[in-house]
Amino acid sequence: MRGENVTKVSDFILLGFPTAPRLQYVLFLIFLLTYLFVLLENLAIILTVWSSTSLHRPMYYFLSSLSSLEIFYVSNIIPKMLDGFLLQRKRISFVGCMTQLYFFISLVCSECVLLACMAYDRYVAICHPLRYHVIMTTVLCVQLIVFSFVSAFTVSMIKVYFISRATFCGSNVLNHFFCDISPILKLACTDFSTAELVDFILAIVILVFPLVATVLSYGHITLAVLRIPSGTGRWRAFSTCASHLTVVTMFYVAMLFIYVRPQAIDTRSSNKFISAVYTVLTPIMNPLIYCLRNTEFKEALKKTLGFGSTIDK
Repeated sequence: MRGENVTKVSDFILLGFPTAPRLQYVLFLIFLLTYLFVLLENLAIILTVWSSTSLHRPMYYFLSSLSSLEIFYVSNIIPKMLDGFLLQRKRISFVGCMTQLYFFISLVCSECVLLACMAYDRYVAICHPLRYHVIMTTVLCVQLIVFSFVSAFTVSMIKVYFISRATFCGSNVLNHFFCDISPILKLACTDFSTAELVDFILAIVILVFPLVATVLSYGHITLAVLRIPSGTGRWRAFSTCASHLTVVTMFYVAMLFIYVRPQAIDTRSSNKFISAVYTVLTPIMNPLIYCLRNTEFKEALKKTLGFGSTIDK
């Protein structure tokens, strides 16, 4: 493209899911109901945690923060999808696209770091139960939550800055339903190796390091659980972190499928499908996984919703 007059792209067109018009309305209804359900269940968790003094503990503060993150995550992506389904307004400005990308990367990275902090909380609870309240104080809990968001949003700012510096010309059609890194860089008409290198290095910092911390935490947890003499004690100890381990597994499996797939299955349709499943399934499943097996939280939720008086003690 050197030496040529290049018309830079000022906006993008989100291709989304090209289907028959009637099916677009069906997709609109499905994603609208999903969006409302995600908002409802995560708001219920936040309200329950903050209105029930029995839940004012680090584990539930982390859970409340995770629910807040899920609300921001779906609100960053789904409303634009709904607009495209219903009104066929698929155009998004360059600034709007970079903004959506920034919040998408920031929230994903925040979840990664937050899950590592939650793994550390479970490590202290199981490996150092007598010192748990001394180590995992409310102050430390708040500091870890703030660190999760600040570090992720800072790293993401650098990533998006280098991506936005690439020159986009020619086609402005993004074969996706939101602004993601790979579809955007595929439209770049200049060398974007620097942006890819920065993205790779920062991904190691903000994604791999928390994963290593999570693995190390669960390594110590496994050794501690195996040292418990009774089978009942081992099961009770493991059950306290089973929900978190399930959510961590779902998160990293989804990341691997979306961003580290073999080239043979790296098709654009599969990318959009897997991303859509992750976008709607994870925010739905995370609260259910954490709360359905937690008797203490279910009791607090019933009281928050006004059903506490009908429960047989």
